[in-house]
This record gives sequence, C-alpha cells and structure tokens, in this order.
Amino acid sequence: MAFLSVEHISKTFPGVRALDDVSVNFEKASVHALMGENGAGKSTLGKIIAGVYTADQGVIKIEGKEVKPTDPRSAQALGIALVHQELAFCPNMTVAENLLLGGFPTNAGFMDWGKLREKARALLHEIGADIDVDTPLAQLTTGQEQMVQIAGAVGVNARIIIFDEPTSSLSTNESEHLFELMGRLKAREVSMIYVSHRMDEIFQVCDTITVLRDGKHVATESVAQTSRDRLIRQMVGREVLMKRPKHLDQEPGEEILRVENLSSTGKFENVSFNVRRGEIVGMGGLVGAGRTEVATAIFGLDPRATGNIYIKGQKLLLGKVNESMRRRIALLPEDRKRAGLVLGMSIMDNVSLAHINHFSSMGFVDRGRELSEVEKLTKRLRVKAPSLETITAGLSGGNQQKVALAKWMVRDCDLLIVDEPTRGVDVGAKAEIYELLDEVACQGLAILMISSELPELLNLARRVVVLREGFVTGELPHEKFSQEAVLELMA
Repeated sequence: MAFLSVEHISKTFPGVRALDDVSVNFEKASVHALMGENGAGKSTLGKIIAGVYTADQGVIKIEGKEVKPTDPRSAQALGIALVHQELAFCPNMTVAENLLLGGFPTNAGFMDWGKLREKARALLHEIGADIDVDTPLAQLTTGQEQMVQIAGAVGVNARIIIFDEPTSSLSTNESEHLFELMGRLKAREVSMIYVSHRMDEIFQVCDTITVLRDGKHVATESVAQTSRDRLIRQMVGREVLMKRPKHLDQEPGEEILRVENLSSTGKFENVSFNVRRGEIVGMGGLVGAGRTEVATAIFGLDPRATGNIYIKGQKLLLGKVNESMRRRIALLPEDRKRAGLVLGMSIMDNVSLAHINHFSSMGFVDRGRELSEVEKLTKRLRVKAPSLETITAGLSGGNQQKVALAKWMVRDCDLLIVDEPTRGVDVGAKAEIYELLDEVACQGLAILMISSELPELLNLARRVVVLREGFVTGELPHEKFSQEAVLELMA
C-alpha cells in the first residue's frame, strides 16, 4: 500500500483545466519527482496535497485512509508541509518571528523572546544555514529567504514535505546542503515530493519520477528506468534540441555598453567590461558575488554607485532609472513577482506597461494598436493563457517569466539586461527563451545575461565575465569555455 496516494484529482481555474483525473502513489521514505512543462499542473497538485487549494474532484489518502486537507493548517496537522516556489513570508518581521509564526513561545502570557530565538537558531542549524535570526526578512537575499522557508517546513516534523522548485534561488553550496538534509529526512522515513526543472538534481536525489503534461498524468517510472531524453519527450511531447546560437557566427557590431570602475560600497568594486551590438555577454559568479547589484546599478537603481557607464560612447547619468530607460536600457529582474510584474494586472497591461507612451496619442491609449503588438509578441513567446485579459498572478511561473520578458521586448531597446532569465522555467520554455534571446541578438540587440546555471552561460554567451565577492576575476571567450575554467574563476 502506498504511503500517500492521490486518486482521480481534477482542478479547474477560470479558463484553465489545471489537473484532469490525475492519480499518483507516493512511497514512504522516498523522494518522488513531479516533472512537466510550466502549466502542466505540478505545483497545483502539490498545493492540493498541502491544503492551499481544494480539488474539484478526487481523494487524497494517507496509509489508505482518506484525508481532507482544507487549508495549510489542517494539512500541517496531518503531517504535510510545503516549501513554496514563490516565497511566502512576512518581510517586515524577523527571521525568528517568521519561522515560529503561528506558534510563538510564551511565558506567563508574554512572548518569550529568548526561547523564540533559540528555537529559530535550532531550525536553521538543522539545515546548515548561517543566518542571523534577528534580521528582518526583507534584508535577506532571495536564496537566504528560501533557506528560511525550508527550515520552517522541516521544523514542523512533517511526514510528507513538498519541495516546489527549492533550489531556484540557492547557490551550489546551499543546494548541496539541501540534498544532504533530504538524505537525513529520508532516513527518518519522511516522504518527499520534489518539483524541479533541473534534470541533474532529479537524477541525483530522486527515486521515482511522475510526468504531467497539460494537466494529465503521462508516466510514473523509477529513476533507474528512465533517461534524460526520454523524460524530455514525455514532458513536452517532442524532442528538444539545444542548437548552437546563431549570433556566435556573426561579427558583433558597435560597442553599446562600456562599464569602467563601477563601484558601490559593500556590493562590488572597480567592475569593468563591455557589451557590443549583436552579442550576448554572460555574467557568472556564486550567489552574493555582486552580479545582480551590478545589473541594477547599470539600470539606475543604485543611488550610491560610482564610476563610469557609457551607452554608445555617451556617458550615462548614474542612479536615474528614467535616464537609463531613455537611453534604451531594459532590465528583466531576478525576482519577477516582486520587481518584474504587477501580478494583479492583465497580461496585456503588464506587457505594455514599460512602453505605454508608444501606444498613446494625445493622452489616450490606442487599444487596437496595443492589442495587435502585444498579441504578436505573446504568440511569438508562446505564452499559454486563455486571453490577454488573463490576470498575470494566475499564470504558471514560466508563463509569468515570458510576460516579464515580453514587457521589454515590446520596447525598442539597445541593451537588454536579463537576470536569471530561465529561473523556474521548464526545459521546453527554456529552449524557447534561448532561441528568442539568440534571435534578438542576431537582430542587433546587445544582451547582458546573468545566470547561476553554468550550462546556460556556456551554451548561449559569446563571452563570460566572472565576479567573486564583488570583483571581476576574469573574462573568458567562447573558445575557452569549460565548466572547470568558469568555476575556478568563481571560487
């Protein structure tokens, strides 16, 4: 008998059938992967098991007995915990307060702050995270927030833990800590459901793989029975081939961006590099190396930045976003939900947001022109949604990323900075984004691409600039690319 089973689960959102008669068995003391393209229903199934959503049809059983997790608290009482893909905390509260939220220790009716900190430190120690428990959550990096969330899930002594893209914000070292933790949890007979797009992780830590496609169950197989190519075919229904980028065979044009001795106290120092028209320059480094901080400084978001930035030979005024946009610079940020999109707005409004003047005449928006251009771009990016009026919050992570990218593609830019462009994106959507970046580079756009995924940098970039602890440690041309060479510069 399976430890956990979901039987004939169906779930419909407005205009979207997320799950259609899905049945899966999960064993005790195992790591069971859920895989599929964005929008396949993986996260929805995990959230139904964890009580975040309620299924329209079907049943959930633990050790053969039907259970009904109607909300996260009732799921926790059943021994089920969820590590969300998108971080779900109170940013104005400390790490300790977030970790013990809903179960604050008290003494004579008052908050026991000493015990609160002690318990929080113990939870973080359990997963090997060195984070000050008195730090407000808003001051943590995305990776640190993810570690706090993992500590919170492990700390409730759950029998079933659902990890939804847990390593999407983690460094290589933090990911290895997580995998070691999962091994210890497995030894305690905890069952884990692991949602990820990263193939290497799946084959490293999982015992069984279930593939969903368009809300339907496609296959459940042991890791030993399958292969990477077989898995990709099951996920996307076709072969996905990584092609050599065409921009590598073209000679780059004029220099679009030149950065000289760019510095910001405590973040990075004396950073210098350039990007030419028609090339993709990668920026590599471990989490905390300063890559994102350099990107946001170029875009005008760091008022303390010093040094010189030139756009097409003309000096750029630092610390002014409007000036950077006027000089045709675009930024796709790492955190699409907090900084890249307005989740309560429609796809149409999000895409046209950064270029509303382009669609306006005499103070009025030309809706016909806006619809025509946005529709053309979302089709090109293969955004899956019932209509352009669909609220962006209801899209899968990969489709949200495509909308965030489309917002800048509709604007006629000279320099596009993309920070983790395929974070939380499935293999099929990843290939589509690679093709699009290559296509616009061939059309003359200069692209600065920040990525934590080495294969992404090595496959797509003409050159890679590597940062370590805020300093540039080297630059590699495409002909000298290797994982070893880049890692040596990173570490």
